[in-house]
Amino acid sequence: MEVQETRVQTNRVLTIPNILSMARLVGVPIFLWLILRPEFGGPQSDGWALLVLALSGISDYLDGKLARRWNQISSLGRLLDPAADRLYILSTLVGLTWREILPIWLTAALLARELLLLVMVGILRRHGYPPPQVNFLGKAATFNLMYAFPLLLLSDGTGWLPSLAAIFGWAFAGWGTTLYWWAGVLYVVQVRRLVRADAMAD
Repeated sequence: MEVQETRVQTNRVLTIPNILSMARLVGVPIFLWLILRPEFGGPQSDGWALLVLALSGISDYLDGKLARRWNQISSLGRLLDPAADRLYILSTLVGLTWREILPIWLTAALLARELLLLVMVGILRRHGYPPPQVNFLGKAATFNLMYAFPLLLLSDGTGWLPSLAAIFGWAFAGWGTTLYWWAGVLYVVQVRRLVRADAMAD
């Protein structure tokens, strides 16, 4: 994580990148509903859930790329993009844990890291700093998890394809969780340095 801000280039709300981010947010409850349909007596809709997740990944790539190319980086976009990422991760954790595809310990590890981030954001705000931006390490962690979750969802079955999906899904999950916590620890170190610098300045 990095504390420095990317320069805001527009104050407009209805830009193409922001609309893509909003569409991703709308897809979160749809995605969760599709995952949990079998648990409430409905038909299995994992294929549709995977499609929603794939479209979310495409829009995640496009909104950042278009914002930079068209000089449409905005304050709203900087909030919507990471919010959509975290909500997809949270909804996937809820759905896959509910269906017993993910173990409780992995869900707890990822949720604990999110709680750590919220605490650090609160400390930053008290010292007048903006919320953090995701750096390369954080993006790599999210990338791994976004590959892990659909593969683990696909592994819920029998045959060679679910077995293969389980192997790659757990590999991505392991790397993603490790990088997620690594980025979190580095962020704690950065916040600590900022707080110390403020204390010395006073």
